Amino acid sequence: MENLEFFLIPGLAFLAVVAIGGALLVARAASRKRIEERLRRLGDEDAAAAQEGVETRQGLLARIARAFSPGKPSESLKAELARAGFHDSSAAAVYLGAKVLLLVLGSLVALAIIVPMKLQLPALLLATASSGILLSFVPNVVVHLARQKRRDDIRHHLPDAVDLLEICVSAGMGLDMAWNSVADEVRRVSTVLADEMALTNLEMHLGASRTAAMRHMVDRTGAEELGSLVAVLVQSERFGTSMAEALKVFASTMREARSTRAEESAEKMAVKLLFPLVLFIFPVMLIVLAGPAVLQIAKHLTSR
Repeated sequence: MENLEFFLIPGLAFLAVVAIGGALLVARAASRKRIEERLRRLGDEDAAAAQEGVETRQGLLARIARAFSPGKPSESLKAELARAGFHDSSAAAVYLGAKVLLLVLGSLVALAIIVPMKLQLPALLLATASSGILLSFVPNVVVHLARQKRRDDIRHHLPDAVDLLEICVSAGMGLDMAWNSVADEVRRVSTVLADEMALTNLEMHLGASRTAAMRHMVDRTGAEELGSLVAVLVQSERFGTSMAEALKVFASTMREARSTRAEESAEKMAVKLLFPLVLFIFPVMLIVLAGPAVLQIAKHLTSR
């Protein structure tokens, strides 16, 4: 009986501590879950509000574009916007609406600034039109920079993706399965390339041929390296050569090209630094070094 009491009291104490600790952990987890749910709801509401605001602005720009250009946007414009990453159906209308809005806004701002100067009418009209036209080219610059950024991102990460593709094919995977696996792995470092590869895989699943789907990817991105990759895959499949070996050679060639571009950029850096040095750094150094001497000479000359 004494042995039973000896073990019973510590056991009950242990169970009591475990029960109290478990109850505290459960209460803390429930409270944390409620907070997370509340934050998630607030985040969803903010995201929905932001999305609604974006859609409202896009709708306004699209209506402006339809008012000034009732025709449909050209296919070349849609292709340029797609290469910049704007795949939405209303992207062309938003682009044209932004150009028209900036044209009008730039003209009005220039008119408000120039009217107090009391210029002649021809000069006033020329300055107003020039300001509006210059400001209307801002969407062109934005699209060009976005397109260049996507192209550089694809060009930088494509050799690594080709290496992964070659490893998967060498391991015995089919090209379609390897393409899908590489798209999932590349997403960690390049969402642009991963999205394009996933969209190509989706087109193949919907019935498009592999060649057509890959050529569509080249048209969407405008990257010459992707065109070369598609050509290598098509030729390897058509002539029955080793696809793994072809991918290995292509990846090696792309890495060499990337190293060559890096060396060219390093060589051009000296020429690019020449203009800032001449315009900004050398005058400051001349003022700092020769300034005191010039002041002393001027002081002695004036004292005489």
